Formats: sequence, C-alpha cells, structure tokens
Amino acid sequence: MSLGYAEKLSYREDVGTVGMSEIFDPPDVLQQKIEELAILIQKSKHLVAFTGAGISTSCGIPDFRGPKGVWTLQRSGKGVPEASLPFHRALPSLSHMALVELERAGILKFVISQNVDSLHLRSGIPREKLAELHGNSFREICPSCGTEYLRDFEVETIGMKETPRRCADTKCGAKLKDTVLDWEDALPPKEMNFAEKHCRTADIVLCLGTRQQGLTKPTLCSLQITPACNLPLKTIRSGGKIVIVNLQPTPKDKKASLVIHGLVDKVIAGAMHLLNLRIPPYIHIDFVQLSLSHSPKKKTYVKWNLRIASIHGQRAPLPFLKSVEVSFPERPDLKTAFLHEQPFYLKRETLRKRPFKMLLTFNFSDGCSCLCTTIEWPINFQVTKDNLVREKNEVLRELRDAADKESHCGQHAVLERKVNPRSEVTIYAIVTNIRRYNDPEEANGVLEITPNSNSNFMIKRCSEGVNGSQTSQKRPKWS
Repeated sequence: MSLGYAEKLSYREDVGTVGMSEIFDPPDVLQQKIEELAILIQKSKHLVAFTGAGISTSCGIPDFRGPKGVWTLQRSGKGVPEASLPFHRALPSLSHMALVELERAGILKFVISQNVDSLHLRSGIPREKLAELHGNSFREICPSCGTEYLRDFEVETIGMKETPRRCADTKCGAKLKDTVLDWEDALPPKEMNFAEKHCRTADIVLCLGTRQQGLTKPTLCSLQITPACNLPLKTIRSGGKIVIVNLQPTPKDKKASLVIHGLVDKVIAGAMHLLNLRIPPYIHIDFVQLSLSHSPKKKTYVKWNLRIASIHGQRAPLPFLKSVEVSFPERPDLKTAFLHEQPFYLKRETLRKRPFKMLLTFNFSDGCSCLCTTIEWPINFQVTKDNLVREKNEVLRELRDAADKESHCGQHAVLERKVNPRSEVTIYAIVTNIRRYNDPEEANGVLEITPNSNSNFMIKRCSEGVNGSQTSQKRPKWS
C-alpha cells in the first residue's frame, strides 16, 4: 500500500467492517474448488476479473480491511502499517501475471480493479482492457485533451487535483490532474461504462481479493445510482456466474456460484497449473534521459554539462537510481565523479579535438534485482551524431527476451536520440527487475494438485503480449 495514498485520503469515521478474521478452506476442499475454478475458466467465453487489495498483499502492499489492514490498524489507534518496500518498486504478484497470460491466451477479456497501485498496467494488461475504478497513483490526465501520462513515480496528490506538470502537447499545455479518487469523488464515467458493459457480457466474473465493498463510491450510471461493488451482479442478470476468491466473507458470497477461501496466489497458481498455462516472468524496464550540452565550436576547450534526469521532466524523480558514477577509463587525467543527489549533474571542460569514452555506472535503488549497470558513451565534439528514433515496443521486447534468456537484469538500449548543434539528448531503456513465478514454493504446494479422470484441461495460447506495455484511448506520453 502506498502509505502516502492512505494518509492523503480524507478522514472518514465510517469505513465499513474491518479486522474480520480470515477463513481458510481445508486442503482437500481447496483442491476441489481450484479444480472447479479451472473448469469454469476453461469453458468461459467472456471472463472478466474484478480485483481488490487482496491481489496485491503478496507484493508487500497492505490491504485496507484485513487483520493488519490500513483501516483496521487506524481504527485501533496503531497508525498506518509499514509497507515492505517502496510503492514504486512493488512487483506484480503471481496472480497479476496469471491474468496477463489468460489475456494473451484470449480467455480473459477485461479487468476491473479497485486498486490504485498500477500493478495491472505494469504487469502487461493492455490499458484498453482495464478499468481502474478508483484511479491510479502513477497516472495523470489532461482535463483538456484527455491524454494520459503514466509515471514511474507516485503522483503527489489525490482527489483529482492539479499536479506540478502540464500537458506535453504544444497545442494544449493544460495543467495535469491526478486520477485517484478521494471519498467524495464520483467514480469515473468512462471506466464505469466499460466495466458495466463487460460485466453484462461476461459469463464468469472472477473476484480476486476484494470484499465487494471497496470505497463504495456512488456514481450516476444508466439512470441509477450504482456502487462499484454491485458491478459483478450484472453478470448474474445476464445468465453469468460469480466466483469469489477471498480470505474473508463478502456481502456477495450468497450470490456467487463458487466461493474459495484461500490465498489468491495459491488458488490462481493451482488453476493455471491445471490449465497447463505458464505464468510469465515479470521483467521491469525503467527509462532515463541523458543530456549533454556544450559550448560553441570555435574554442580550443569545450565546456560541457551532463544531466541525468527523468523522461517525465527535469524536476521529476528517478526512483530506481540511488547514485551515478561517471568515469573516463581511457583518460587518467579526467577524475571520476560520484553523483549522489538528484538531479544528477556534472560540469567539465576538455579539449575539443580529443575524443574520450565516458562510462556511466547507474547504482540502483533498493528493490531492484541487480545492483548496477554501466552504459558506455563515446564523446567526440568534432563529429555530429544522427538523430535516432526506434520503435518502442520492439526495443522493449528485445530487452525482455534478453533478460529472460540471461536470467538477470541490467540490459539497456537506446530508444531515442535528438541531436542539436550544441546538445545531444538520449533516452535509454534499462531492465531493472526480473521475477519468475514458476517455482513450486511460489504456489505454496498447490502445484501438487491433479485433475480427476473426468477432467480434460487444454488451453491453446492464441496471442502474445509484452508485460509493461500500455495503451489507452489517447496514447500515454513519456514526458
């Protein structure tokens, strides 16, 4: 849980039932229910997932209503619980990545989430197949032209307030707003309309880690007040079924065709095993902008400035970087620089006619899968480089394939280079995290289950995707 998000919410006395005891189905009952779930998924023609805080607790993000949830502890006077890692470094859970594989296989048609942690987008669920009912702590929107901006840092405000940044469209330039709802904010109509449409079409709505209560923000939809928690019920009216996977009782249990009391990851791992579907690894890629500006060409010595900054703006943070070491291996006369404060900035003066090689060692922050990576940057002030723009998704796919094959992170590639007479700006993509989910320990033993003789599980994988790529009705911008 973003502690910032929990603390930014307006105070509210009545947050519903909190601190309820957790219920675990006996092992034999759990195995039977997992097999039932796998059969339902296999037969589904239009599967919709409805997710709450429980899908993200294994990522180190506390929930709200559990025994150690945010509101549970606040009500008992213990304050906000501690997250196990920075919000921006949280990695998608096994269940997040299983949903990605189900979407790639053509089974999962849509995801509705009450979470603001951005983990569905990070995992690789396409933006057009996701409704984030309570917003996204990492997403800003332009209220004028509607362009969305997905950030690698947590946006400073909630409650759809103005942020310090503006729309990058030169024809617009309006002040951006955050997308996270506070208590009194209405659910976003566009997200709700898509969610309602898919719930009506669904033959299965799979509810994962949600008490079907959430913030219960009402909104005017189809001429009636409809809280988000009632969305899954729309599938029943159309002849569909609800499946609930949760550790606590929910108000919708009596309406569900199947209720599973178990850890979400454990249940989903078992179902994916029976369906013979591989849970893909999560490979996270961060972006950094390198800017090199220098003095006019006429002088013998050239004064140059190196700036290492976020692609989201000079003042935006680089959450994945702790420090940068700048060295010159072929030039012992140039002293190595150690940059510890953002924005990372270095000023030097060198002979114009003497090229050199600069090594940039990026020391990663806690939560990354490796300690550092090094980028080699040849500098020659007498030669002008060409502009370069590479296809983003192709580059990211190549990086992920390399990280998957080599089983480590640190790979990097140039995405874009813009060259002017006195400056060069290059955007790099860097693999900073890799996590696999196929270790039997990840599923806590559920992978031992086997289908009975009357079951025949076979899913044909019909499409490919790339985790971490996002699309929207208006393409998100990098800066």
